[in-house]
Formats: sequence, C-alpha cells, structure tokens
Amino acid sequence: MSLFGFRAYPTPILKPTWPFMVAGGIVFFGINKLQTILVATEESRKDPRNPYAQSLLKEAH
Repeated sequence: MSLFGFRAYPTPILKPTWPFMVAGGIVFFGINKLQTILVATEESRKDPRNPYAQSLLKEAH
C-alpha cells in the first residue's frame, strides 16, 4: 500500500532527461565563460555601470 492510494510505478526520470541536463550544464558554463570574457573587454572596463570595473582596473595595473 502506498501513500494516498496511488500505486508506485518505477517512473524513469534520469534516463530520458540526461541529455537535457548535460546540455543545460554546457550552456550554463558556456554563457558564464562568455560573460567573463565580455566583462573584461576594454570598453566595458571603462563603463561605470560595470560592477567588476574596479577589480578589473586594479588587475590591469
């Protein structure tokens, strides 16, 4: 007997969705790397709206 009268069926969750999880991880790390590269460009270093501008200017000198 299972909880609330529902039968427990062995529903596969990881087996059919692993490609989507792997693709999500690749996209996440790819976008993170692209953002890091774009934040460090010369144009964005001088932008006062860039939250990383101060630390990037300190690293450059």
